[in-house]
Amino acid sequence: MERVIRFGVSLEPDLLERFDTLIEERGYANRSEAIRDLIRKELVEADIEYGRGMVIGTLTIVYDHEAGDVTHKLLHLQHSRHSAVRSTMHIHLDEHNCLEVLVVEGDVEDVRKMAESLRALKGVKYGELSLFSPSV
Repeated sequence: MERVIRFGVSLEPDLLERFDTLIEERGYANRSEAIRDLIRKELVEADIEYGRGMVIGTLTIVYDHEAGDVTHKLLHLQHSRHSAVRSTMHIHLDEHNCLEVLVVEGDVEDVRKMAESLRALKGVKYGELSLFSPSV
């Protein structure tokens, strides 16, 4: 079992009350679990913000498959970065629109650049990149 270190935190009463409400709403067993999750989240976001290390995550895009040559360009970009695209899921939303979810992995800056390239294609209506750092 990992060793834990205990430390104290001082908070204003109203802030602690709001935090306790959040803890209860999210189903945490105690404050320590909630604080650990908040710390991990901040560490992941800092690693991603400052471009440190490897990441894994998803890129979700919605596009009109009839706009320009977007389907071909999306496929070409994915194949040209095949080592970063681990998996894809494609859903037909209606006659024109598709939703695609790509599981991506690699250096944070490379993954960001790939996501920006895909989101910038004519015909892409929406793109959202969600990353996680496996080192935390």
